[in-house]
Order: sequence, then structure tokens, then C-alpha cells
Amino acid sequence: RPFPASHHREPLPVGIEEYSQVLHPGQPFDPTFLIGCAPCNVIADILFRKHFDYNDEKFLRLMYLFNENFHLLSTPWLQLYNNFPSFLHYLPGSHRKVIKNVAEVKEYVSERVKEHHQSLDPNCPRDLTDCLLVEMEKEKHSAERLYTMDGITVTVADLFFAGTETTSTTLRYGLLILMKYPEIEEKLHEEIDRVIGPSRIPAIKDRQEMPYMDAVVHEIQRFITLVPSNLPHEATRDTIFRGYLIPKGTVVVPTLDSVLYDNQEFPDPEKFKPEHFLNENGKFKYSDYFKPFSTGKRVCAGEGLA
Repeated sequence: RPFPASHHREPLPVGIEEYSQVLHPGQPFDPTFLIGCAPCNVIADILFRKHFDYNDEKFLRLMYLFNENFHLLSTPWLQLYNNFPSFLHYLPGSHRKVIKNVAEVKEYVSERVKEHHQSLDPNCPRDLTDCLLVEMEKEKHSAERLYTMDGITVTVADLFFAGTETTSTTLRYGLLILMKYPEIEEKLHEEIDRVIGPSRIPAIKDRQEMPYMDAVVHEIQRFITLVPSNLPHEATRDTIFRGYLIPKGTVVVPTLDSVLYDNQEFPDPEKFKPEHFLNENGKFKYSDYFKPFSTGKRVCAGEGLA
């Protein structure tokens, strides 16, 4: 039985309250850390049913590791390492720091998974970790086991890092874009005032009445193309593509900007235009070319949440 889908909605009022405490003094502040905290807590709630206090030492340490790794992964050396890991693995370089940071995050996640396993109630899973452990228990007498403690730990650690950093980085880009285009920010403000008002807490259902907000969020994800080269994939069998043979085992790097910046689907793709996702009546329109989360069986697991 799946854990309730509404679980991840509960931190919303808490996050808003924590934001308001920082904004209330009316003083300048660096939003980088704060913007990263809320996504991390949402992911932690889904994975572990846990909400961190923003002053928690372990939470601060995890946030530091996430930020440092995301920065290092975008450097030329790490991009080179990702393409030639077997040649560069034994050389000194920042890849060693990334590996060390990943090991520390994995150790934290491993402790949480073990705690969940000890207190597991198969009839009442509390979160995603419990759901994975329940599946592991179901097949413990099977000859071929798909779920293991190590596998679950790696899966949860991947979701924890990827879900936190990609979301917070997208939010930071969105903030910069709204600063650059104040006229778009003003339209958003008007829609928020009209639909939500000055005192009510936003709700998920408000999205249906906010087409401009929906369009802006989609355009931010299209425009920034956060992971333009996607993640490396591998051909599972010999494949003919446009007359070319792609042998089984070939590493394939699908470039997402080939669809996100398609000038026929998105006129003037180099410009930030929420109108790319609005029809002639000002209603939100979805595009099949909107693929920032990739597509197919290896689509980003967090697409629905994001």
C-alpha cells in the first residue's frame, strides 16, 4: 500500500512561515541557503518523513555537501572525468572531493534506511524508504532479488541529492530571471493577488487558476536548460538511427536543448517568453517539446514533484 500522496504537501505552510521570518526584518540577505532549505526538507519528508530545523548541524552539513558537489560537477575537470573515469580515477583532482562528499551523504542515508528497517510496519509505510523496504521484504525468499539494502540506500541517496540541488538551483535561476524582467514579475504579482490574495496561504489547487504562473515556471525550466546534455545513457541493443548503427553498449548523450530550443515550437527560443506556454486566450498550453526532465523509462523520477 503506497504512503499517502499528500505527505509532501504538508511542509508548504511551514516553509512559508520560515521564509517570512527571514524576510520580515526587511534587510538584504543572500537567498542561496534559504532557497536550498525548502526543497531539501520537502525531499526529506518524502524519503524519511523528516523535517529539519534550519539550524540543525547535520542539516547544515548536508546542505554544504550538496552545494559543493553541484558546483564541482559543473567544472571542466569533472565533465572530463565523467567522460573518461577509468583513465582519470587515480589522478589527483576535484573528483576525489566529490566522491568523498557522496560517501558522507550515503553514510547518512544508510543510517536512516537501517533505522527504518528496524521499525518497519509493512502494513503502514511512512514514506518512500518504507515502501522500498516493504518490496525488499516481499522478495527476501526469491532467488533473484531486485531490492537490497545497498540498492535502496543508493537510490534514496540519489533522490536526496538530485531532488534537492536541481530544484534549488532552478529556483535561484528563476529569481534572477524575475529580477531581469520586472514586467513579468508584475504580471505574476497581479495574478497572485487576484487568485490568492494578501492573507491566504497558497494551495496546490490554485495552480488551475494561475495559467501565467504555470507558463512562467515552464519557461524558466525551458530557458535555463539546467542539464542540457542530460545524463549519459547506454544503448541496450544494436540500434539503427537515421541510417547510422549505434552498437549495443555505446554511451549516448541526448542533448535536451535540441528540443527545448527548437525555433519552430518556441519562436525566438533565446528569449525568455512565458507566451511560449500560453494560447491565444491566455490559457496554459503544454508542449510535447518540453523535456527538461528527459523522457522514456529513464525520465527524471522527480518530474511530478517538481
